[in-house]
Amino acid sequence: MKKYIVITLLAALLMTPLSMDARKKKDKKYDKKTVNVEKVTANVDQPMREVAITNPAQQLYGEWDIITMRKKKVYTLERAYLYLDFAGGNKVYGNNGCNTINGTFQIKGNELMFNDFISSERSCHNVTNEKTIMHGLADVRRYTLTTQYNAQYLNLMNSKGTVVLVLKRHNLDAMNGAWLVKEIDSENVSEQNMRLVIDAVEQTIHGDTGCNIINGIITLDPTKDMAIQFEDLHSSQHDCESIELETSLLLALEKTESCKRINQNEMALLDNKGSIVLVLQRIFLR
Repeated sequence: MKKYIVITLLAALLMTPLSMDARKKKDKKYDKKTVNVEKVTANVDQPMREVAITNPAQQLYGEWDIITMRKKKVYTLERAYLYLDFAGGNKVYGNNGCNTINGTFQIKGNELMFNDFISSERSCHNVTNEKTIMHGLADVRRYTLTTQYNAQYLNLMNSKGTVVLVLKRHNLDAMNGAWLVKEIDSENVSEQNMRLVIDAVEQTIHGDTGCNIINGIITLDPTKDMAIQFEDLHSSQHDCESIELETSLLLALEKTESCKRINQNEMALLDNKGSIVLVLQRIFLR
């Protein structure tokens, strides 16, 4: 997958790498009985609207979660998604719900075709069979782009114009980068210079609290807009005067369920009741 500048950010903020054991657990498990999957059909209050394709490389670039397959909701052990990389020479990366996949794609106007897929060979027992997803991708010949409630959907169709897969735009790119912790539970802590680096694509979080280095993993729920959780958080466990503030930061991260933009340079992290637990201010590194 295309690497973000997080490597440079980590070096600048003196971060330590996430352990392999933690990375193996990064993708959230989805249970067919409990997941409330957002509907992709039109809503009477705000119908699905088709978006004109004027610049495919700009409009389709990036990460898309696979949410339906032949009109059935997708339930997989790992998050099923595609990353369309135009800058890398029309490469596609992702996961079919079990295995990592990569290949190439051809695109011209509203015509789209995937080629040369290869995948890892992990064995999984998903509700949605990974082979079904791969067969669906092989059938793709056309696409449309639609929007509803500020969410974007990529509809992949076969040669007859039948929708085979529906993908939803991964919408947490705004969280990527380096951040200063500005507020914890409404208390201004910006003078403490606590910093975080968040990578929503690699699904990792690293930080420097001024006392300890922290690392953790991010889980995303593609069925909900702006949903993000921080798990498996570890610190280097040095004792210092600011340890209580660091503990407050870790507790706030553990309570986080979603995020929202405050302004161009600030993001709020919210708990399950919608209350703000953290305010982050973007750091622009030179």
